[in-house]
Amino acid sequence: MNLQQQWFGNVRGDLLAGITVALALIPEAIGFSIIAGVDPMVGLYASICIAIVISIAGGRSGMISAATGAMAVLVVDLVRDHGVEYLFAATILAGIFQVLLGWFKIGRFITFIPQSVMTGFVNALAIVIFMAQLPQFVGANWIMYAMVIGTLAIVYILPRFTKAVPAPLVAIIVMSLLTYFLHLDVRTVGDMGQLSNQPPVFHLPMIDVSLDMLLIILPYSISLAFVGLLESLLTATILDEMTDSKSDKNREARGQGIANIVNGFFGGMAGCAMIGQSVINIKSGGRGRLSTLTAGVFLLFLLLVLGNIVREVPMGALVGVMVMVSIGTFSWRSLVTIHKIPLSEAIIMVTVVAIVVATDNLSIGVGVGVVMSALLFGWKMSRIHITATMESGNIISNPNLLNKVEQNTTSSIEQGTAQPAQVKVYEVSGPMFFGTMSYFVDQFVPNDDPEQIVIDFTRSHIWDHSAVIGITKVKEKYKAVNKEVHIRGLNEESRLLLEKLGTTALSSGH
Repeated sequence: MNLQQQWFGNVRGDLLAGITVALALIPEAIGFSIIAGVDPMVGLYASICIAIVISIAGGRSGMISAATGAMAVLVVDLVRDHGVEYLFAATILAGIFQVLLGWFKIGRFITFIPQSVMTGFVNALAIVIFMAQLPQFVGANWIMYAMVIGTLAIVYILPRFTKAVPAPLVAIIVMSLLTYFLHLDVRTVGDMGQLSNQPPVFHLPMIDVSLDMLLIILPYSISLAFVGLLESLLTATILDEMTDSKSDKNREARGQGIANIVNGFFGGMAGCAMIGQSVINIKSGGRGRLSTLTAGVFLLFLLLVLGNIVREVPMGALVGVMVMVSIGTFSWRSLVTIHKIPLSEAIIMVTVVAIVVATDNLSIGVGVGVVMSALLFGWKMSRIHITATMESGNIISNPNLLNKVEQNTTSSIEQGTAQPAQVKVYEVSGPMFFGTMSYFVDQFVPNDDPEQIVIDFTRSHIWDHSAVIGITKVKEKYKAVNKEVHIRGLNEESRLLLEKLGTTALSSGH
């Protein structure tokens, strides 16, 4: 998608979707500000600044970034112990780290997250989004429940008749009008916190720049940088699948950093991509960068010009929209196919969901899931098969096939002469690395073998230094009883690794 398409390929859809998202951002930003222990405007300023900047600097069209709960929970102690000015400084430093990580192309590592972890992440996020709406029902009357049901009805029924206007936006407007004209007794956005009509302005953090200050904010900034990138890159991957398009993960990482740097200088808290609002944007027809820009600009417009009207938006409508998001985000197919996938992957998926729901921390759940998947992969890969057969004839029929690393071969091999009639051949199948080295070494018993053996790596690959050490140990065992080991079937990468590490006394053959 070229630049013009990213910005102007879907103008009408992007504008309407951005307006919808802006309305949905307000209670979320206020709620996250309360979690972090700061003024509601800190979260709103963050959402405005990040959305505007990321629309230009980000690597994923149509993705919404703003203040998030995942980032808010990380700074509670910092704000409580040192104040909001330290939060601004930590946000700026986190942004610098993210820019550096983007330059180092951290985006490539998102491919190491298995599908089971991705599915667990999506399902956990859907559950967390739904659970975050439950406090709105505490002490609520029947009108609140009716409003949520009415919102969901509009969201799901209206698209069957027309998609000219985003259904969530229509639902919010209809419920707001009903609340105003019928004077309904419901909780509104104004009840969430005090809203200001002042725009965000440039602000240098009012702190003493010193080593002590740096040591205070450093651990928070590192956490913010990594958690923000993890959630942003995962969200980008999910939107890639939803829209059948590709995003630039490294550019996204840099963009998140730039957005947080700017945000920190305008009095906002650290933020990242929001899967909930991003799904609202996509389902409302938003596809381009214009939708993200519109969300940020219209949010600013709402606060400056329509603040009094925004305060009257009923929470029931916004809760209904977020319930729609949780339903649309959850991978219902995973429930149908869970009995078909390997048990280990199902356990990982359920574990990720359980940890995220229990801790309300997406990064912990994903981190545990990745570690579990890595251990499972290592366990599966640590299995190699070695079969032994007897062969007759020459081991090496052509001396020109010798590898460069094979320095200590016998003169008879160098001359291409025949070997003893009986030669034992060990055929290795599977990867040679630190996890298989011990098993490999234990399979060879020199006293039971003839004077000449061949180890065939045609169906194997040598991955690391541990594997080279294992081969060397086997050769030394045979050398101690005056027997020879010859190697054959090395692929080019394996041969170069052996040569680089200085392994000697290797022979190859057919």
